[in-house]
Amino acid sequence: MQNRILLEISVESAERAAAAERGGADRLELCSNLAAGGLTPGRDLMQAVRGSVKIPVFAMIRPRAGDFLYTDVEFADMRQAIALAREMRMDGVVLGLLTPERHVDVPRTRQLVEAARGMQVTFHRAIDESADLLKAVDAAAEAGASRILTSGGKTTASEGAAIIAAMRERARRRLVILPGVGITSRNAAEIIRWTGAREVHAALTSVVRPDADAKTFEDEVRRLADSLATI
Repeated sequence: MQNRILLEISVESAERAAAAERGGADRLELCSNLAAGGLTPGRDLMQAVRGSVKIPVFAMIRPRAGDFLYTDVEFADMRQAIALAREMRMDGVVLGLLTPERHVDVPRTRQLVEAARGMQVTFHRAIDESADLLKAVDAAAEAGASRILTSGGKTTASEGAAIIAAMRERARRRLVILPGVGITSRNAAEIIRWTGAREVHAALTSVVRPDADAKTFEDEVRRLADSLATI
């Protein structure tokens, strides 16, 4: 089991969180408003999900949609959201900050990593908007992130697979590179072969409608988990 591929599923409700766990997810990324790319979940949602599942839950820390250049007020909101995530017994947080020059904002990211001490920190797909993805890997590692969620700067992980592989090589053992975007049971094995990744992230929005019931979502998660189990 040591070489098993870890599956992270993105959810925005307690119902789907429980369905993802039943379907074989190993970890959850918890957001509000997935249609906007995922925003910070509120207290009630964190509490409901924490009470619904036993697997690790990482809370998104993103105060608004749009770019990843945050004001001082928004940065303070992110610190408060991390404190709430700790209170709600989240296992990690997911965040990303860039400078106006489209580089990883190392000083501010480091401050948030310090605020999240004891929890894992994923630097999210803000990195795909950075000016140089390989230098961004170095910067995220310098800031203390545990992993990077990326599509290799492309629309999907399949399209960015070669760049994701290069990012993994650049990261070495400093942090985990987590491919995401467009990953389903149909292409997961191929992406793993191309990138060498040992963790994958999926929201399954391309194959499960937002209004689909929990059983439909659970079945799709199970199909993806089963496809990873054969690798």
